[in-house]
Amino acid sequence: MTGQDPQTTEIDTSKPHPARMYDWFLGGKDNYPVDEQMARQLLKLDARGGDMARVNRAFMHRATRWLAERGVRQFLDIGTGIPTEPNLHQIAQQTARDARVVYCDNDPIVLAHAAALLRSTPEGATEYIQADARKPETILAEAGKILDFEQPIALSLLALLHFIDDEDGAAELVDKLVEQLPSGSYLVLSHTTGDFNPEGAAQARAMYKERGMTLRPRSRAELTAFFDGLELVDPGVSLSADWRPELGEVIDVPGDEPIPGYAGVARKP
Repeated sequence: MTGQDPQTTEIDTSKPHPARMYDWFLGGKDNYPVDEQMARQLLKLDARGGDMARVNRAFMHRATRWLAERGVRQFLDIGTGIPTEPNLHQIAQQTARDARVVYCDNDPIVLAHAAALLRSTPEGATEYIQADARKPETILAEAGKILDFEQPIALSLLALLHFIDDEDGAAELVDKLVEQLPSGSYLVLSHTTGDFNPEGAAQARAMYKERGMTLRPRSRAELTAFFDGLELVDPGVSLSADWRPELGEVIDVPGDEPIPGYAGVARKP
């Protein structure tokens, strides 16, 4: 495992962290009162926070399975979050036991639980990188120790880019990462949106800003722009819940309103 020693990395419990809030929404226990407090405030804006997290995770499972079934054997997952089984490598290795997976996150609590991400099949490999997503050069250098950048790689940025604002270089980050991927690689994205509740999205963004964090919901068109130059696979950029539901793990959510998140997968020519 690359990166810092979990014994020497301090976990900041004075303010909420997206990875720990996501864990709380999924019913996990690796979070703190400050994370639960903010998560509950977000639920006042949209009571389906847990459903959003589960829908996003189900998309990850379907997309990973779809890629593995089409011969992808290498995965780079940036913004991994706290391990919740089945993890990405478990899904990939169910189809391809020789799949190689590199995870990356910047929250020390993820590092503390990274052993759960390293339980690879004997034929495959998993590795964890402790690094900030906004340092693509560091991530790519470390990932290159495990992944072969001469062969296709699936790059996953799941529920990550909405924590990086435009002026902080969200588009540039994607471009730098994709530029280093070989032909035949894939980009996998999921992202929250304010398309269905602009007022609520604005309130959530203000709530994050008050706590020194970024939330940048994007429209379907804005998310689609991240795929410029790539070949979107069917059904293109869709609601996360609507991306190839025939692959399974469809989350049943109450009501008729869509879960406000988009997702897509695209191939690098």
